[in-house]
Amino acid sequence: MTMRITIKRKVYPAQGGAPAWTLFENLCFELADGEVCAIVGPSGVGKSSLLQIVSGLDQDFDGSVTSRPQAVGYLFQSPRLLPWRTARQNLELVLREQQEGAAEWLAQVGLSGSEDVYPQRLSLGMARRVALARSLAVRPKLLLLDEPFASLDEETSTIMQALVASHVKKLRPTTLLVTHHWHEAAALAHRVITLGGSPAGIVDDRPIRQARAAE
Repeated sequence: MTMRITIKRKVYPAQGGAPAWTLFENLCFELADGEVCAIVGPSGVGKSSLLQIVSGLDQDFDGSVTSRPQAVGYLFQSPRLLPWRTARQNLELVLREQQEGAAEWLAQVGLSGSEDVYPQRLSLGMARRVALARSLAVRPKLLLLDEPFASLDEETSTIMQALVASHVKKLRPTTLLVTHHWHEAAALAHRVITLGGSPAGIVDDRPIRQARAAE
């Protein structure tokens, strides 16, 4: 089912001495079932904020998100692991009775042997891989990835891109990927949306090959 995102206006109210700030205005697009779309644009334009609106975490805007799937996998910019739970236990929160266990998922992201390590003992790159495994383990119908390969070395990033591509091909979730890197968009996405302006809106929306050629 096609998901439609309509953001007529997103305003952050005045706070302290800072005036009200309109982040988005007239930002509308559709995502077909199973489509993989990359979101690009300059830092601060609102890419992460857009994912929060699409996920349903931010409902304080004028507009709507229709036909949002219930099963959402969300990889935030920060890992957001529960610090009092081990890597295994963080995954077990979402696995329930699914076929793959936590150890299998950790092995897929290259973290065999780290099952009983707490987040504060993990490097940022390792913690992000646990969070990536968690976002895939829910078997999402909507997958939101906010710079999923940041903090990873080149070799690990390539392996994780292949892992995501494999699961996206198998599960066919509707996917939004925020990235600053064209090679990540080209490896995973069918389409790229470029945000720009202030208030931000869509300044370009085209298939990935056309977008790469224009760049």
